[in-house]
Amino acid sequence: MKILIVGGGNMGLTFAKAFINSRVVVPKQLTILEKNEGARVEMLKQQNLGEIVTDPSLITSADLVILAVKPQDINSLFNQIVDYVDKEQVFLSIMAGVKIETIVDKLGVTKVIRAMPNLPSQIGLGMTAFTTSETVSRFEQGAVQNLLATTGKTLHVGNEELIDSVTAVSGSGPAYVFYFIEAMIQAAVKTGIKPAEATLLVIQTFKGSLSLFQQSSFSCQEWINKVASRGGTTEAAIKSFDESNLNALIGEGINAALVRAEELGE
Repeated sequence: MKILIVGGGNMGLTFAKAFINSRVVVPKQLTILEKNEGARVEMLKQQNLGEIVTDPSLITSADLVILAVKPQDINSLFNQIVDYVDKEQVFLSIMAGVKIETIVDKLGVTKVIRAMPNLPSQIGLGMTAFTTSETVSRFEQGAVQNLLATTGKTLHVGNEELIDSVTAVSGSGPAYVFYFIEAMIQAAVKTGIKPAEATLLVIQTFKGSLSLFQQSSFSCQEWINKVASRGGTTEAAIKSFDESNLNALIGEGINAALVRAEELGE
């Protein structure tokens, strides 16, 4: 299979490196199409990930085309590549909010897979949900899923509308985790703990808690109950969170992300 990645940015490079490092793909099978010439292209060439090109006509030779550009750039991108695509090609889009129908209409193709990876894909611990158009065969879906799996876990969803929900939950999710980590670190520093020590305390707490959750069958609430002794410090903190309606606020944030994902697709 010949693969062409449109866009040599963070996610484009993440996929290219994962494919090559996992040995699912060899460099001669991979091409990266980059719009920026000069220093950017030279930097990409030094990665030894395959051929780096700036000519959109080379899309014609690919079996799988991966669209890894910002959704704000799609109109310009479609205009550049529409004359070089083929209906037999499979298109994998990781552009947030851009619907399969839009890609089909703008490019005149039929085999489209829409995926939403997240940032931890950069270290092989990502979460990628995907859905496909009806014309994508089981073989093609399986081949693409194997590629996506080189960056972490994968989840196939039958309803494309859920991809926007995935974007709001796991796509944006790492930022929520970092936000909460930073808030805990800042709170620890305000109590008198040194910043470096606060960071160690919070990061190790997150690591250990996640490992406990993964290695057991207990729910989050059951783990909370195990930590929060009646009348104790943890109970006081959880009570404060509940009184501030923190759970609802988190839900509102995720819903805001969902609304924005839907807007990007309009």
